[in-house]
Parts: sequence; structure tokens; C-alpha cells
Amino acid sequence: MHLSENEGIEGKTFLVTGGLGHVGSALCLELVRRGAYQVRAFDLRTNSPWSHLLINHGVHCIQGLRKNNRKCLYTCAVRPAAIYGPGEERHLPRIVSLAKLGLVPFKIGEPSVKTDWIYVDNLVLALILASMGLLDDIPGQKGRPIASGQPYFVSDGFPINTFEFIGPLLKTLDYDLPKSWLAVPHALFLGKVFSFFYSVLYPWLNRWWLPQPLILPAEVYKVGVTHYFSLLKAKDELCYVPIVSPREGMAATISYWQDRKRKSLDGPTIYAWLFCLIGLPALFATAYLPDIGPVPILRTIGLFIFKSMWMMRLAFAIAVSAHVSEGVFAWCLAKKVDPANAKGWFWQTLALGVFSLRLLLKRARK
Repeated sequence: MHLSENEGIEGKTFLVTGGLGHVGSALCLELVRRGAYQVRAFDLRTNSPWSHLLINHGVHCIQGLRKNNRKCLYTCAVRPAAIYGPGEERHLPRIVSLAKLGLVPFKIGEPSVKTDWIYVDNLVLALILASMGLLDDIPGQKGRPIASGQPYFVSDGFPINTFEFIGPLLKTLDYDLPKSWLAVPHALFLGKVFSFFYSVLYPWLNRWWLPQPLILPAEVYKVGVTHYFSLLKAKDELCYVPIVSPREGMAATISYWQDRKRKSLDGPTIYAWLFCLIGLPALFATAYLPDIGPVPILRTIGLFIFKSMWMMRLAFAIAVSAHVSEGVFAWCLAKKVDPANAKGWFWQTLALGVFSLRLLLKRARK
């Protein structure tokens, strides 16, 4: 199939299902760039982070278009690998958020396990080429379009281990990389435990206070078992050749996440949160509360460490004073280096003390 870049696109109307999503919005914008007469995005969502950009480019978010001069609706299946790129919302945000909290303690499977990834621009190209392959009004072409009823696997064309793939991103963001490996059977058992636990909590899954599960069985299979596919069929029939290399795609993705991190409030791992949010109340209970509940046990431990009630109360007073002074200092410093998040830095440093302040000082040095 040999067609020009705008063949079958220029001057025509397109309906993009899921047009408000990460890939759908990129496809809409690319169709507009290639000269489509009108692009309409159909999506169950009323808005998304890309809505304003789509509207500015003339994309209409409506139900679609019906043409009466077509007797057949030709379709094909484009089967992408794991999608990545600036603005992607499914894979990397979850990985980065877990790494930020220090909850990526191990790699799954063997180092030789490989999976496919695809950069968003490459996927948009594949979708456009597939739509061209469904045209039935090309002069000199008879019969069914070449892509009609066909499946096409598309990717960057470079299978790679998932943890090797995300390593440069996590390293650039200063998040710890997992060093130990967990066998697939053990990871599956852990995933099933989380699956059962969250099934019990089904009525509350959308509540803000319930964190996402650490891992699920489907994710174990995704990263721990080799599964990648050939893109030769898409290359032969659709002339699909990735336009962005994995190195270029990851560089753009890293740049996006670095910018996103600079604009957001950075935080320590979950272990620092647990240490401070449990440690300070426990120290207060040990030093001041009567012997109720677990207080006697905590007081015994406290006396073993601090030797006397007076020393425990002094330690609590020093800790509170340090947190308050660090919080005030963080607020003053953040007003200079990160004014948009100054209040967030104050409250976080007030709660976490030096664990939060050191991150702000690091940002100030940069």
C-alpha cells in the first residue's frame, strides 16, 4: 500500500471513538494536522486534560456522523503494546507514584523476560495508516480494502524487559530502583492476596482514602512473562514503520515527567510518613496519656529508650518545636523557589520535618 501522507484524510470527516483520551486526542490532533475537513471526538467523558486543546484546534466533541452513501462499514483491529509518552495516564503514572512512595521493592520474573512498548506518536501513525487501509474509493483498487477484517500488532519494534525500560525514568526522577527479583509464582500469590483484599473492599474502591493495590495477577503476567509480537504484517500491508525510536520516545517522556515533578509537591517514601505520623502521636501518648489501651506497652518501650518520663516529655517538646520551625522555614523558602506549592511544603514539612525539608532544599539547590 503506497499512499501519500494525507491520502484519504484531507477534506474528509472523521469520528474518533474515545477521542478525549491520551491516544484518542493525539489521533484527533494528527488528523487535523493532516488536513481533515472535520474531526469529531466521541467519548463518554464530558472533559479531559486535552479537551481545551482539542476545542482550540476545532475538534467537535459530539456523537458522530452518519453517511448514507456507504453500503459497508470496514473495520480492522490495531493491537498496540503498552503505550507510553507525555501525558499517558495508564502505565507510567502508576509506576512513578509507587516508586515515589518506595513501593517498588522488587522486580518480577527473569531479566530475560521481554515485552513490547509503543510510543504514542507511533500508535497514532499506525491508526492513521489502518484507516487508510480501509478506504474503498481509491482509484484503480477493486474489492475489499486491504486492511478490512485484519488484525495488526504494532509497537516500537524493540522488545525489552519492563524494569530495564522504566529504569532510566525512575533514575532521572531520583526514585529508587528495585534490585532484587521475585519469581513469578511468588508474585502471583502476592497479587492474588491483593486481589482478594480489594474484592472485599469493592464498595469503597473509588474512595480517596483507599490506595491502589500494590500489584494484581494481570500485572504480574504483563511484566513477568515474555510476550511480544511481530509488526511485519503491519509493515507489509500498511507500510507501518515507527517514526520515533525508543530512545527518542523515552527522552521525551523523561522530559515530561521532570517538568511535571518540578511543578508538583515532591514527597518522601511511605516509610517516612509512617515513621512521623505514627511516631509523634505514640510519643505524645507515652509521655502524657494515662494507662489506657496500648499506652502501657508504649510507655514501657519509651522508658527503655529515654530512661525517664521527663526525658520523654523533653524529647516530644523538642520534636514538636523542630517540626514547627522546619515548617515555617520551608514555607519561607518555598515562596522563593516553588511559590505555587508553598502551602503544601509548609504542611508537609510540619508533619514530616526533615524528611520533607531535605527535598525542598534539594529543589532549591537546582
